[in-house]
Amino acid sequence: MYLQHLSLTNFRNYIRLELDLPPHVSVFQGGNAQGKSNLLESICFLATTRFSRAVAERELINWDVMAERLPFVRLSANIQKGERATLLEIVLRPRSAAHHEGRAVVGPIQKYIRVNGVSRRPADLIGQLNMVMFSPRDIDLIGGEPALRRRYLDITNSQIDPQYLKALQRYNKVLSQRNHLLRQIAAGQSRPDELLFWDQELVKAGAYIVLQRQRTIGELNDLANPIHDQLSGSREKLTLQYRPSIDKKEPGGLPEVEQAFTRARGLSLIGPHRDDVGFLVNEIDMGTYGSRGQQRTTALSLKLSEARFMLTQTGESPVLLLDDVLSELDPERRRHLLGAISNYRQVLITTTDLDRFPSEFLARAEKFRVADGRVEPA
Repeated sequence: MYLQHLSLTNFRNYIRLELDLPPHVSVFQGGNAQGKSNLLESICFLATTRFSRAVAERELINWDVMAERLPFVRLSANIQKGERATLLEIVLRPRSAAHHEGRAVVGPIQKYIRVNGVSRRPADLIGQLNMVMFSPRDIDLIGGEPALRRRYLDITNSQIDPQYLKALQRYNKVLSQRNHLLRQIAAGQSRPDELLFWDQELVKAGAYIVLQRQRTIGELNDLANPIHDQLSGSREKLTLQYRPSIDKKEPGGLPEVEQAFTRARGLSLIGPHRDDVGFLVNEIDMGTYGSRGQQRTTALSLKLSEARFMLTQTGESPVLLLDDVLSELDPERRRHLLGAISNYRQVLITTTDLDRFPSEFLARAEKFRVADGRVEPA
């Protein structure tokens, strides 16, 4: 799998971009705030309908077009999977836009998605373009809030398993409806026996999510171990732990997970929305005790293992997006990282300084210059 062509209109600081990409390594060099991260984020958005970080969709609209009567954003990508070509497209438009002092006051955003020119739901887009993105902010995956790690697992699993995405959507909807019913029961407006249906639905969807997360972390752990061993110079052993909130001591199949759910009381207080992941290096919890350098190496090992995991699950190498990853790595870790990514079909790397790359690596890569929302061959 690789991304052949990327087209952006009014996306962040890109008024108009038409970019052909080769099926190997591309290096994008430019100063800060020129559009390097936005370029990779546009690909992440096309793959998952989400930014890699929390950003309101109205903030994706280029500021300079906000004076127009109805501003919009358009992103499209031509994807090649084996012999099959696919065109992905996302258009964002506000439902309404009033004007104040020459600027649009943007209302709620509508999202239009097309695959090969046919209107689709967001769920139909996810999985068409598999990608793994690493940025300096991913250190928060290790030491940040549990919600970041749950979101990471959900995005990873949704790209390779359509049933997981459906279960996740169903679980979130049922959880919201169940919590609403609980408030009605507390107010004396509904009967407690009405919970039975929603409890059963919550168990069914939640059990599948827990089981798949558990399997994913197990496989990522096996893949991340040798990667981390190499990046750390064989000084550290990395262990990934899935920490579900349900009382389930031993791995098992779907029936066992459903039974553990059913035994629980207060289902809104346990479940996939309360789960977490632990990262241990030499049996020390990196989220609590890891240095910044250890957390960064752990996050990088996780992302590289994710790329291998996607390859084993789909048979297609994902597009690897690396946003300024070399800036905080020592020369030895840089060498190991660049050696590891050379096995992937398509890699896009951003940097402020080409001197961080060995000359032989740059000789094999396609080089681009990014400046003020424009991308040109270097």
